[in-house]
Amino acid sequence: MKNRSIITLSIAFFSLMSCSQNDDSFIGGSISGGESEISNIYPVPPSQWMGGTDPYYSEGYTGDIMPYFENGQFHIFFLHDALNKSPGKGFHDIHEFESSDLATFSYKGKMIPYGNANEADFAVGTGSVVKVGSMYYFYYTGHNEMPAFMQSNARESVLCATSTDLKTWKKNTAFKITAPAGYYNFDFRDPHVFYNDELQKYSMLVSTQTEPGRKAVLLHFTSTDPASGKWDVQGPIYTTTAEDNYLMMECADVFKMGNYWYLLFSENWGQSKGTHYRMASSINGPWIKPENDRFDGEYFYAAKTASDGNKRYAFGWSPRKLPENDGGNKEWAGNMVIHELTQGTDGKLGIKAPESVKNLFTENTVITLDNKVGDVTVSNANYTLSGDAKATFKSIGKKAKINAKFTLGNTTGSAGFMFYVDGTENYYKIAFEPSNNLIVGYNSQLRTETKIPFNFESSVSYTIEIITEGSVCVLYIDGKVALSNRIYGRDKTNWGIFSNDQNFTISNLEVKKTK
Repeated sequence: MKNRSIITLSIAFFSLMSCSQNDDSFIGGSISGGESEISNIYPVPPSQWMGGTDPYYSEGYTGDIMPYFENGQFHIFFLHDALNKSPGKGFHDIHEFESSDLATFSYKGKMIPYGNANEADFAVGTGSVVKVGSMYYFYYTGHNEMPAFMQSNARESVLCATSTDLKTWKKNTAFKITAPAGYYNFDFRDPHVFYNDELQKYSMLVSTQTEPGRKAVLLHFTSTDPASGKWDVQGPIYTTTAEDNYLMMECADVFKMGNYWYLLFSENWGQSKGTHYRMASSINGPWIKPENDRFDGEYFYAAKTASDGNKRYAFGWSPRKLPENDGGNKEWAGNMVIHELTQGTDGKLGIKAPESVKNLFTENTVITLDNKVGDVTVSNANYTLSGDAKATFKSIGKKAKINAKFTLGNTTGSAGFMFYVDGTENYYKIAFEPSNNLIVGYNSQLRTETKIPFNFESSVSYTIEIITEGSVCVLYIDGKVALSNRIYGRDKTNWGIFSNDQNFTISNLEVKKTK
């Protein structure tokens, strides 16, 4: 759960106006209420999900995701961020998508509601699900910063709901964990619970800070029996370093993959916003920070993982903007984005698009060249751009996948892809910058929206896939990193390729669509 300005009441209920459900700002969902099937790659909850006319039940967005896999189904719990929040009401109830393939989704509606102004979960925050015997335990964050409540209560606490079927959840009103002595109860959230084989106990990680000192930590609790409600504090499993100096490490996740343990967390205040990871040979550390400790930029946030027993996937969300246009500012919640995790021989993590998503794109599409500027050579599906040049193509619509290989001729300048090309010189570009060893997303005003480190070499062939649906556009390169982008108007305008002081060769460029 992100500690952000939107949490304060003056901003949390900032918008009572209704936003029209148009192609740019909203993707998918039934307007009839109840369960619905969603075929979107990057889903948001359906509008009017409870029926009726209450503005709160209009459009909404996908916030922090808490995936759980069992019996062939991914139960994808998430914080529902309603577009229209009424004064005096709480927010961020927990809703659910289900999916067996991560390419189509069934919306199951609200699972855990927020409480009233006198309860700890007036706003609901991130958590996790664990099964103990025949009972499911959903540990989640309670957040309430109403002045009257905070006079005698911590702002944040860990709460619990239980279920026997993953469908009907009952809050355990007798359960609450608040920050122990030495830790900050104003920021105490995002419980991640799992069975710890090395300790033969259940472990819970909670994002908090030391008090005094305000150092970000992942505080470790253990329990021999979650049914007892007794959790013992053990101290931090990880503390921010002086070099990183993170304000908070949110939405932690711990898992083992091959011979390595991995620790994921998200940070949204420093110079490298997004989901980070650490690796170790034991769950007790020491935790090693890879040279590049992110696998996507800041438009993929709060990633938590789940495995189907064969592959492991990272579930995050790509922020929407306010106002919802290319120049808008990044907001909390948006569309769900899912990456498949890969693992190198050195244990370092990479990501790629899920195979089920790639398999949706089976229809070859003609690429229509619209314009060339500068030194551009075209031969079938191969393009060479030299110096300052660009080639633009006709729109490929709402849902498409771009495949290509490319090489950079030198280690200076930049090259890449353009979107939202509307006939002016202002467009969104995803730039490969070898001199900076970065992939950068710039909006149409040349503002850096997102970036990810990547070590480029001249004359080396790289493979890219770009999967785009609506205003979400995700670039994958060599199964190592991705760059998620929010590009409003992309599906209605041209796209293209460009070079600046670079020799840029694109080969086997193709576009595929779904049936």
